Amino acid sequence: MGFSSNVSNFFYEARIRSWDIILTLLNLVEKKRRIGDVTPEGHPGYGRHWPEYRAPGETDSRCSCPGLNALANHGIISRSGRGISFVELDRHVQGTYNISSTLSSFVAHYAARMLKKSFNHGTLDLEELDMHNGIEHDASLLRLDAAFQPNQSTKHVPYIEELLAAASNKDKDGNDVINVKDLSKLLGKRRAVSRAVNKEFTLKLFHKLFGCANASLLLSTMGGRVDDLHSFLLNEQLPQGWESRVRDSHGLTLINFNKLALKIELGVHEKDWDASSTAGCRTRWSCLK
Repeated sequence: MGFSSNVSNFFYEARIRSWDIILTLLNLVEKKRRIGDVTPEGHPGYGRHWPEYRAPGETDSRCSCPGLNALANHGIISRSGRGISFVELDRHVQGTYNISSTLSSFVAHYAARMLKKSFNHGTLDLEELDMHNGIEHDASLLRLDAAFQPNQSTKHVPYIEELLAAASNKDKDGNDVINVKDLSKLLGKRRAVSRAVNKEFTLKLFHKLFGCANASLLLSTMGGRVDDLHSFLLNEQLPQGWESRVRDSHGLTLINFNKLALKIELGVHEKDWDASSTAGCRTRWSCLK
């Protein structure tokens, strides 16, 4: 059964990556989606009118991903964050954030495999995605390490505020914007601090790249705009009137997603922070503020 599953996964990934090349090329020649018409008709948020936002209740399930939590908070997927099918997750991530069918499918299939569930028939609670060193990992841009905060749905507000304050660019309308350099710099700091204070620290290359991939979505789907990221990260809420900044006709593809993530990773220089960020940390908490 394991061999059969591995063969099936191999052909699935080969098919997805081949189709992704085609979608990437089509994006180069086809017209971009019009501003105000990025979210597809029939999908929640069409016309930039998102369903009512409700903060999660005590028994609701949430995870470390603000993008998925926002879907639940708006009722685009189950508001409880429980019993969500992988097929549903695939469809709504794609429609809400204008992610290509290849990228959304790849992520949903990976989550199903990680949790050892069927993509076609299985369901998940959002909190299940935070299995340590599955997708969730140390040195996160927005969360404390699991060693300090086992509930990874808990936002670490000082980290979010530091990220929002790090914006070094402005767009053509004068809005503060976070760029690749800002994200690389902060990720380097997160890694140096976590390595210094977390005795259980681990960070494989896969998780480094995954962390950069998560960061890249803040640039692509949110445009790096601080005013949008403020409610998205602190409240896990889609701003009214917002739509994905990805306007490609076939959405953000795996190729372009990984290209941006790699660009962020190449700019991460953890050693730049080894002395400056950990010196003077008399307790582990003083480093994490």
